[in-house]
Amino acid sequence: MSAPSFTAEQTSRRSTHRAPATRRAPRRRHTAGRPRRSMVLTLLMGLTALYALMPLAWLVINATKTQKGLLDSFGLWFSGDFALWDNISQTLTYDDGIFVRWFLNTLLYVVVGAGGATFLAVLGGYGLAKFDFAGKRAVFATVIGAVAVPATALAVPTFLMFSKMGLTNTPWAVIIPSLISPFGLYLMWVFAAEAVPTELLEAARMDGSGELRTFFRVALPLLTPGIVTVLLFTMVQTWNNYFLPLIMIKNPDWYPLTLGLNAWNQQASTAGGQPVFNLVITGSLLTIVPLIIAFLLLQRYWQSGLAAGSVKG
Repeated sequence: MSAPSFTAEQTSRRSTHRAPATRRAPRRRHTAGRPRRSMVLTLLMGLTALYALMPLAWLVINATKTQKGLLDSFGLWFSGDFALWDNISQTLTYDDGIFVRWFLNTLLYVVVGAGGATFLAVLGGYGLAKFDFAGKRAVFATVIGAVAVPATALAVPTFLMFSKMGLTNTPWAVIIPSLISPFGLYLMWVFAAEAVPTELLEAARMDGSGELRTFFRVALPLLTPGIVTVLLFTMVQTWNNYFLPLIMIKNPDWYPLTLGLNAWNQQASTAGGQPVFNLVITGSLLTIVPLIIAFLLLQRYWQSGLAAGSVKG
């Protein structure tokens, strides 16, 4: 009896079948916690970060220079003399310490104006999100329309109205307009609609809790990330406000920091004026320090608030 014969094709198939299978490397899954890496995007983000940090680096470097070193040295590198502490001392004491007065004025505008705007936005946003009433759609359209109107377009009408009321050249001319924040109201409206469950409010009411107690004891803790986010937005907007104080206030004693530093900067172009560019730069550096501290201390809250606002609406 003869042995079965195999063709070349059958032999090749058998050898291929017996050969150990080559293991393919497992495809790496990209998730939100482990995103895909892209060299182009990394380079683009690096350039964007460099572009964003360049003015801050310029400010820090030039705050260490004297008036002469500021004019004679390269802008993005240090000069021979390190005069940061002397510049800070001169900034705080120049012109009878008017910089401290401007700092306190700005603090007043931020605490009363931005704090009041945040409080009103929280109350309005919670009411619009959790209560039904006639004209709610009209209120929504008004808020959206107000967000689209730039603040500079309302500056002149606001000045004319405040002038008739006799409030110009007073702190109220800056504080009262700062109390209105359409974007903060819209953000709190969206955030409250999702962050505060209606069933939780109904359960509190069934237990005999009044509306004020329900708001402060139940809803307010849930709104904390949104409140911090709106507070930071309004605080930065009020802290950097320039155009409104420029047309409202003439008395330098009520200037905010933005207006005061601009007055120092313009001093060099006046007849007999002393150039103090080193103090202007040092004052600008001192001006942003409170904002940086606030962002670092509250980043845990405002990051979650921004993320919630980006996916809810």
